[in-house]
Amino acid sequence: MKLNIVPARTGALWVRLGLQTFLRQPLAMSGLFFMYMVAVTLAEQIPVAGPFIARMLVPAATLGMMAASAEAAKGRFPMPSVLLSAFRAGRERASAMVILGAIFAAGSLAAWGLASLLAGARPAAGAAGEFDPLIMLGAGLHMPLSLIFWHAPALVHWHGLAPGKSLFFSLVACLRNFPALLVFMLTWLTLLSAIALLFILVGVMIGGEAGAQAVVMPLMLITAAMFTTSLYFTFRDSFLADGDPA
Repeated sequence: MKLNIVPARTGALWVRLGLQTFLRQPLAMSGLFFMYMVAVTLAEQIPVAGPFIARMLVPAATLGMMAASAEAAKGRFPMPSVLLSAFRAGRERASAMVILGAIFAAGSLAAWGLASLLAGARPAAGAAGEFDPLIMLGAGLHMPLSLIFWHAPALVHWHGLAPGKSLFFSLVACLRNFPALLVFMLTWLTLLSAIALLFILVGVMIGGEAGAQAVVMPLMLITAAMFTTSLYFTFRDSFLADGDPA
């Protein structure tokens, strides 16, 4: 396995491939993403340990969605069992994924805890449009965590790396291909903003504020599923198996 450096314009290609793959199997990819969200939401309701368990599931669930994207890209229908790919590749890799999940959960909770300390009290509930420092700080503190974990689940699953090595190589790959990742994120941001604005306008014309809310919620789930579908391609093009042409 070796790192593959791609030009910045590849970021836009990753978005296009994600959209194309999603549109090949829109019901399957949307359904799998919904199952992913339900699993994490239900886990979070477990008393005391729920928030930690829910976050532990994120690397494995993300890997499951990447495996589903790989299946859809090959023209195959991804079955629900693909979400369990992280735990069907042998005991060693399943154990590594559990460790990865525990590290992610600890990092995520630490990020939100630090954000809470830095932000102080949250704005009063119901203050529409009010700046929420907790959300902004939490998102900002999660950015380095996201870079460290971006490729890590896939490296554990497809290349058999140990958790520590997967995190290291994930970070290195993200830093070396940062121009492409930046274009990837900016393209998604532009695309999602345009789509959201269009659907909000349609919703307002149809049913006012209630209509806009009714349109936006399903739209957010579908666009999140599209984004998750495109993650596989950021991994696929960032690493080459031994013997692959550069």
